[in-house]
Amino acid sequence: MNKEKRTEIFTRLQRENPKPRTELKYNSTFELLISVILSAQATDVSVNKATEKLYAAANTPEKIALLGVNGLKTYIRTIGLFNTKAVNIIKTCEILAREHDSVVPDRRELLEELPGVGRKTANVVLNTAFRQIAMAVDTHIFRISNRTGIGPGRNVLEVERRLIKLVPEEFLLDAHHWLILHGRYVCLARKPRCGACVIEDLCEFRKKVYAE
Repeated sequence: MNKEKRTEIFTRLQRENPKPRTELKYNSTFELLISVILSAQATDVSVNKATEKLYAAANTPEKIALLGVNGLKTYIRTIGLFNTKAVNIIKTCEILAREHDSVVPDRRELLEELPGVGRKTANVVLNTAFRQIAMAVDTHIFRISNRTGIGPGRNVLEVERRLIKLVPEEFLLDAHHWLILHGRYVCLARKPRCGACVIEDLCEFRKKVYAE
């Protein structure tokens, strides 16, 4: 896929959704961090339902740390892997309060030192909260990148690096949101909604289907 086609793809995605944003609900960078940790192997809808009550009761590192692991579990038990996530979140809150003055750091290496924060979570926070160029490759973005030909790769890190390199610069800041939303609602895993897709005529997957 050449640069002109990629530019047209993101031009259309931008036209459809000029100001894309995460579907996680949050009111601070700290709340975003906790929500993203909780969202691993869980839906944004389930996370939002849990954090609505959690953040009403505790929305700072100190307050959540005071809940303790068992107290936090009462708010997040409807979310997958809640036992492990509760332990990691309490540890992360304690580290933020103790070492970062309760401020979420804006550097990848510091974010990835926090329990429960891997590369994808760090990328989401860096891109969404701090507006840094970062590409959080989840299952949707991995699928779309390979299916459409925008940035194919054998693993998530390879796809991330290719997207950072190949997505036209003027679209890089918001590319993550466009791709994840497109994968969530249009380019579905089992049955992509090609007829409702604004980039259908530019997609490599469409060419394969018609060739068959």
